[in-house]
Formats: sequence, structure tokens, C-alpha cells
Amino acid sequence: MRSGILSQLHGLKLEAQIGMKKVLLIGSGAREQAIARALKESREEVVLSVYASHHNPGIASLASDFIVGSLSDNQKIVEYARQSGVDFAVVGPEGPLANGIVDDLQMAGIPSVGPTKNLAQIETSKSFTRNLAKEFNIKGSVLYKSFENFDGVPSFLNQLENGFVIKPDGLTGGKGVMVMGDHFASEEEGIEILHDLFSEGQSLVIEEKLTGQEFSLMSFCDGENLVHLPAVQDHKRAFENDKGPNTGGMGSYSMADGSLPFLTKEDIAEAKSINETIALALREKTGVPYKGVLYGGFMATKTGVKLIEYNARLGDPEAMNVLSVFPDKSSDKIAGADFLDICEAIIKGTLNTLKTNWKPVCTVCKYAVPNGYPSNSVKGEAIDLSALDQSKVGLFFASVDAKNGDLLLAGSRAVAVIAVHEDLYEAEKLVEAEIRKIRGPVFHRSDIGTASLIESRAKMMEEIRNEKI
Repeated sequence: MRSGILSQLHGLKLEAQIGMKKVLLIGSGAREQAIARALKESREEVVLSVYASHHNPGIASLASDFIVGSLSDNQKIVEYARQSGVDFAVVGPEGPLANGIVDDLQMAGIPSVGPTKNLAQIETSKSFTRNLAKEFNIKGSVLYKSFENFDGVPSFLNQLENGFVIKPDGLTGGKGVMVMGDHFASEEEGIEILHDLFSEGQSLVIEEKLTGQEFSLMSFCDGENLVHLPAVQDHKRAFENDKGPNTGGMGSYSMADGSLPFLTKEDIAEAKSINETIALALREKTGVPYKGVLYGGFMATKTGVKLIEYNARLGDPEAMNVLSVFPDKSSDKIAGADFLDICEAIIKGTLNTLKTNWKPVCTVCKYAVPNGYPSNSVKGEAIDLSALDQSKVGLFFASVDAKNGDLLLAGSRAVAVIAVHEDLYEAEKLVEAEIRKIRGPVFHRSDIGTASLIESRAKMMEEIRNEKI
């Protein structure tokens, strides 16, 4: 009898373990909270262990275990992963990818959703990406050249008829790119900037300036197969009407059909094709499959879609848009696939076996950021979110610290507010009404997702296509 009871108890224990996955999430921002929420909403139970750079209350509320440490301390991250007994890791931000955390986790026998250090060069090195696209003759390439010093710069600038763009050859947090006409007024002013950057020992990529509208198209990738997400438009400039300095992203929107008002079906098809050919080129170049998210930054131009840059992870704020609508678990088209299924298929190389779909709705996301952001942000001041109605909007914590019951600004983008609705402009109204309720020394861009801004961008693209620009 005793052995029978023990056997039954053992069977119950095994049954409890079946259908449960232990996942390590690396990162601390709003993007990582969106990832955590998507994992926890999966059909299978997910026990979430989080390694973060600061205490994010939104992520902590979803985690079974949460520790704070340096995101560059690979040894500590690997030790934590081993102690937690995780099945796999999901890497949120670019810093740990650049630092080779996926390589070290692999050596410890822990697979990851995220590329190895060598493959992460698609984001960490602008010259690597441009050279890869050139070598494999990938559509959407632009005229560019890499420089270690000023030698040869004048003759190259003479080849660029419509101005130029300066890109530091490394990670800049979305704030390092400078465009003639936006960030500097003339070639002479641009040359002064180049001299200053070269004097600091900076390697640079100089590219032709393009005219058009930028958009993001992110794709889950297992090294060969890709699942494309809805296109998103981010807003980098700090102030209304695209004024002010570049930021990490003040907000973004997506449409129910997966496109954007200024894009054609051909534009979307071209962007998807570029992501697909880049994935194959990376595997051929390195001999290693790219496993994670390929985030293509594109520009729609008169002559088609051009590749601006690549990121090696989900975008922020774009992650909030796409993970709020994808996958659509209510649709028969998806055949039960959820975010956990996506992660496991990326690792196994079986994305092609999943049927996936997103909810046919629109999203608008806006960030509340500290006064003075991005160059002189207020820090350590409390903000109050108690008036927000979270039955109407999603709330994602970014650069904040929870201390003694207060939510303190930590210097970068603070809180993302997102709404999902069948109508884009209704989603914008929901977000705007709630984000205005945040009390404290913060500001936001009120024009993101509004008819006036979106229609002006659509009109601009129409004029470009009709040769008026």
C-alpha cells in the first residue's frame, strides 16, 4: 500500500512538471516586460527567472524569481541560469548580445533566443551590415563607405548628391545617427562633426541621405525560417512634429493589416524579402544559424525600400506594439501557437511548422520620459501612476526604480502606455487620455498616432512617388 501511494505521488509530481517551462529573461525595460507578459500568457505554464539591471515592478510581478546585477557580468548571469535550472533564455536588450552572453550560455548548455556575439554584429557594427549586404548583393543597399579617419572623406562626399548621414560604427542606443538637414545644416557643419568624432577615435560609416518614410519590420528567425511581424513606425525625435534630438524612441504605432498608411504591398514584400535574404547571408557568412529577432529598419523611397540598419533584438517601443497583437490565440489560423511556441521553435529551427497570425487591430504606444530627456534627464524624482485606468491601456515600466513604495525616475524613458483598438485614432485617444494622468516631472509626444501627423507622412510619400519631392 505504501509503495502504491508513493508511486501515485511520484506520478502526480511528474504530471505537475509536464507542461511547465523554466525561462530566464535578461533585461529590465518595457520591452522585457512585454516579453515577460507574452511568455506568461502562453498556454503552457512558464516559471520566469529574471536577471535585471534594476528593479522593474512590472516584470517582478510576473517573475517567480528576480535578481538585480550588471548586464555585462556574463559569469554571474550564467551562474544564475544554472541555479535556476532554466530550459532556455530570452535576451531582451542589445548590450548582453554584444557582450557574448548567448555564447557563454551555450557553453553552459543553455540555449537562447538571441544571436551569438559574432551574429549580433548585424547591430553592433554598421560596417559589418553594409558589407554583408554588398557582398551578397542584397536589395535595398545604399551608397556608403567606412572611415577610420578623414582621409578620403571629401572625395566620397562629392559622390553624394543629396547630402549624407553620419553613423558611428557601434551601439548608440538609437541616438548616434546624424542626418544632414536634420542634425546639421550644411556639408561644412557636417565636416566639423566628422573631425570631432575622428579626434575621439570613433570609426564611422558615411552614407547617402535618403528621402522617404522610415519603418520597422521585425521577424522571428530560426536561422532559415522567418515569421514576419506587423510593420511599425517609431518616432525618434523628442518633440512634436519631429523636432528636437534623437532618442531611443518616443512612441510607435501599427495597423490592423500589418502595413502602414504610407506603404504599398510591394514595400512590405520587399522588406520581408530583405530580412529573409539577410538571414541566409548571415548563415552562409558565419556558418552559424541566426536565432532570435531580425529587426530591419527600412525607408520607403521613390525607388523602393532601402535598408537603413539592423537590430539584433525586438525594438523598444515596437515590442509593445507587436507583442500586444501577436500571436492571436483566438484565431483558428494560428493552430494554438503562442509566444512560448515561437521561442522554442526558434531554438529548434522549426518555425516553419507553426501557423501564426496576429489580431487584426491597431496599436498606439507613447512614452512618458523625464524632463530634460535625452541629454539632461531628471533623475530620482517620483512619479504617480495611480490615476491611470489600466482596464483601457497597457502600462509598461522602463527606466524606473521601485523604492520604499515610490516609483522613481532613473534617467531614461520611464513608462510606456499602449492601447489596442480596431480604429487607430481611437487607440491614440485612449493612450493620450491616460498618459496625461501621469503626475511628475515627465513629458510625452502628444502627436504620435494622430491623424494630422500620419496623414502628413502619407502625403509626403505620395508626393515622393509622384516626383514632387
